[in-house]
Amino acid sequence: MFTYSDLRAQDPAVFSALQGEMKRQAEGVELIASENYVSPAVMETMGTVFNNKYSEGYPGKRYYAGQEFTDQVETLAIERAKQLFRCGHANVQPHAGCPANVAMYFALLEPGDCVLGMDLSHGGHLSHGHPVTYLTKIFRFVRYGMKDIETGEIDYDAMRAMAKKEKPKILLGGFSAYPRELDYAKMKAIADEVGAITVMDMAHIAGLIAGGALKNPFDYGFDVVTTTTHKTLRGPRGGMILSKDAEIGKKIDKSVFPGFQGGPIMQMIAAKAVAFGEALRPEFKEYAAQIIRNSKHLAQYLMERGAKLITNGTDNHLMLVDCIQSWGIAGGEVETVLDSVGITLNKNSIPNDQRKPMDPSGVRLGTPAITTRGMKERDMEILADFILATIERRSDAAALKNLGAEVKAFCLKFPVPGIKA
Repeated sequence: MFTYSDLRAQDPAVFSALQGEMKRQAEGVELIASENYVSPAVMETMGTVFNNKYSEGYPGKRYYAGQEFTDQVETLAIERAKQLFRCGHANVQPHAGCPANVAMYFALLEPGDCVLGMDLSHGGHLSHGHPVTYLTKIFRFVRYGMKDIETGEIDYDAMRAMAKKEKPKILLGGFSAYPRELDYAKMKAIADEVGAITVMDMAHIAGLIAGGALKNPFDYGFDVVTTTTHKTLRGPRGGMILSKDAEIGKKIDKSVFPGFQGGPIMQMIAAKAVAFGEALRPEFKEYAAQIIRNSKHLAQYLMERGAKLITNGTDNHLMLVDCIQSWGIAGGEVETVLDSVGITLNKNSIPNDQRKPMDPSGVRLGTPAITTRGMKERDMEILADFILATIERRSDAAALKNLGAEVKAFCLKFPVPGIKA
């Protein structure tokens, strides 16, 4: 795809690191649920001369001259995003998912206002009001969670009681480690009862919603949706805020710029336009459906072989494994030994975890990246066997070396887009 001849000549140290990363990606298995591979077209767009242009403002309302083509690509990204998610307004400028959430809060809230979101320990996200974030110094966050971690059902009765007690300005959906689908209709009814704005952070499942494999919050009356543009959406790293109408959109636009950001990263916005165009194609629907087929098959196969999954399965792209119950070891040890054979996932807290966040009981894994490489259900069984064998033989250096070679040989059958192994 790229020759990198200039980089090789000018900066051998960076070129060497790049070569190493390309080799790691081609020869290993990426099971981190928030990671994916972009298409060669998206990758190319991120390295274009749009990088050289400052474009503060919005299409047709810029602060600098020379915006004919930047306006074209940002308008394309906006229109494609609106079509993809069936909404009335899109701001494609946020640099990432967390800045998108921050801009959304400040667009819709006043200091001291309350947000009701998912508890981090039950699968929520840091930017939804965890005490370590600065957001909690400005807004008041209260939390809901699962009623039953065996099924993953959210306690909507408790959510309603909390909403009636705390009177949140925003009822917030979204998660980073929750394997089930939210009931948007119930959440909207609760929000309407207390006069709250409904917001969904779909960062993890945006591609599954775009592909029609999961429900769209806008179809259930949600007011605002925030997201990253990578993960399951398979675009460049960045963020986006969508809303159902122009009035909310005006508040969001003002909050993003000039409220929190200066010049947008135009090469990333151009790449977002390319990725959204890809997601509008029929083949993306099949991709989204295959992610879930793979995830469900992998989850079932692991459970049949003794792994304890939180909520006993999955409805989306990710699953959460209780490693203590499954194998008697912590998530960090599982992460480390699997990494040693070329299988990458991340340690993760589980609901009601008794261990510390940096040494949790669980691991999180997902199927977006491996599905992009063309893996199907039978390949999930092979991967699961690699995982289980690695954990079982974790103290046998020779066995781990052999497993690493097998993982590499398996992975090379499934090329990474844009990488020649």
